[in-house]
Amino acid sequence: MTILDVAGLSYSYDGVTPVLDDVSLQVEAGTIVGLIGPNGSGKSTLIKNVLDLLRSQSGTVTLGGHPHTSTAARAEAAYLASNDYLPQFLTGREYVQTLAKLYGVRVDDDAARALFARFSMEGRYDDLIEDYSHGMRKKTQLVSALVLRRSLTVIDETLNGIDVEALHLAERELRALRAEGRAILLCTHDFTLLERLADRIVFLDLGEVVAAGPTADLVAEHGSLADLVFDRLDSDSRAS
Repeated sequence: MTILDVAGLSYSYDGVTPVLDDVSLQVEAGTIVGLIGPNGSGKSTLIKNVLDLLRSQSGTVTLGGHPHTSTAARAEAAYLASNDYLPQFLTGREYVQTLAKLYGVRVDDDAARALFARFSMEGRYDDLIEDYSHGMRKKTQLVSALVLRRSLTVIDETLNGIDVEALHLAERELRALRAEGRAILLCTHDFTLLERLADRIVFLDLGEVVAAGPTADLVAEHGSLADLVFDRLDSDSRAS
């Protein structure tokens, strides 16, 4: 089953220069898709279009079979942004509970507190977010996604800035979401993480999909995802 279907998506901020140019991709249930590309390639613009944070200008996007602008589509997806701008006046508990209420999900406080402890934040569930470090805020975002367990979880560089132990735990938890039949779109520059975790890769550059396919096939063809990206960056075709 296709959870996310993007077809012919184009977008421009100024109405002249395309940031996205006829982008198409799919994310199936029970898969992790890695989204890669250099800075300025259009990855965050794509994600914001998918989640209707930017109004799409052409093409179609569906989430769980629903138009991405609909309330039903919004209920399908959880978004973990690249920044750590969380409401500092809330505690960790209040933040998780607020998100859960928006999605109509019941929070098991004991389970959420246990997740905080597993991510090395034991005893901090009822502390104000303003007292959290950068890494703790990132991990709070992850915990919220694990509580919500949406059909699609979109992660935009959220794993940057967390400690090694938390990253290892996050990998296990994301695999568990996949095993439940949920889908994940994971945007990161950590190519080795994607080689371990992602089923498929979509490589975006200059607003276009320049490579896409099973991770194992791309690694077998290019040697590594890093080589795939760096060869592209070094090629004459990108500079043209």
